Amino acid sequence: MSQVLPSPARRIVTWAGAFAVIAVAAGCSKPQADALPDSALPMVSTVVPHRAALDNRLEFTGTISARYDLPIGVEGEGGRIAQVMVEAGERVRQGQVLARLDPSVIAAQVASLEASLEEAHANAELALADSRRAEAVAPAGALSKEEVERRRSVAATAAAKVKVAAAQLAEAKGRLARLDVKAPADGVVLTRRAEIGQSATPGGEPLFRLAKNGDVELRGQLAEQDIPRLRVGQAVSVRVTGVDRVFEGQIWQIGAVIDPQSRLGLVRVALKADPDLRPGAFARAGLSVDHDAQIVVPQTAVLSDGEGSYVFVLSDANKVVRQPVKLAGTGATGVIVSNGLTGEEHVIAMAGAFLREGETVRRAPEPAAAAPAPPAKGG
Repeated sequence: MSQVLPSPARRIVTWAGAFAVIAVAAGCSKPQADALPDSALPMVSTVVPHRAALDNRLEFTGTISARYDLPIGVEGEGGRIAQVMVEAGERVRQGQVLARLDPSVIAAQVASLEASLEEAHANAELALADSRRAEAVAPAGALSKEEVERRRSVAATAAAKVKVAAAQLAEAKGRLARLDVKAPADGVVLTRRAEIGQSATPGGEPLFRLAKNGDVELRGQLAEQDIPRLRVGQAVSVRVTGVDRVFEGQIWQIGAVIDPQSRLGLVRVALKADPDLRPGAFARAGLSVDHDAQIVVPQTAVLSDGEGSYVFVLSDANKVVRQPVKLAGTGATGVIVSNGLTGEEHVIAMAGAFLREGETVRRAPEPAAAAPAPPAKGG
């Protein structure tokens, strides 16, 4: 005989059974990730990073300057400029007179000293002849020994005066020669500040500036992190504002110090003399550096967040793995990776932003190679 439960008890049993049925149904209907078929997994395409010899370039600006800029001023006593023989831009030879100071005062001194020298020569010749006559008659007792010695001394003194006069004349002629402002070397006159009637003094402002042999250079500045990538002898392409041609040069000097304020270093590029390369002109230069092979990945494969740049790579178990990378710029075929990849990983090329680390995916099949075209049949 069955026992009938009270009404409240029956309601509790009924609700408990209903919840049990719902729980079983829910458990049976929940899909398991591991049980998903391959067709339900996200499909991704992967690439193996390739190594490419990239032509990295450095570019900088600078100013065209004379490679050897020689200031030319007055030597000696100075004076007033009487003549100017050259103009800026002219090519001159070593020793050529560029300007001449007024020689009137020193020229008169030279003439006076020349006359003094002639007089000294005459006196010396007369004293020498007198000394020789005294020595000739001395054995006969016509002159005393003391008189012979005196005349010999007068001849020696006269000869010494000749040397003094000659030295004074040479010094005056030297001062006269220094009135000519001459070119110290072959080259091109860059600037001329000499004017007729102008007073010129030693140590004053240069009258001319000369580019030795006409050689010019580009003087530019690069950031301190780029200086170690340069080498003496590297080829440099130079463009000058207003000129369509490209000028080829070579680095001939790299600054030994870095400016502590600007953090820049000086680079000097030797250029061949050319009428279009005028000192003071603004120029742009570029050179190739770092031709070593580097790892390159598609730009679509690189992601970034607060922790830095990264890519997703596919593990052997088809799991998504985050791989931090360090970038070194961009090239024609993708992004350059300087650290983080070996070049053997399978990098997810696209849709990385929609994936999660650790997620299981399936790899897209590699594209089939194109079949070779059949040989053409002859007609």
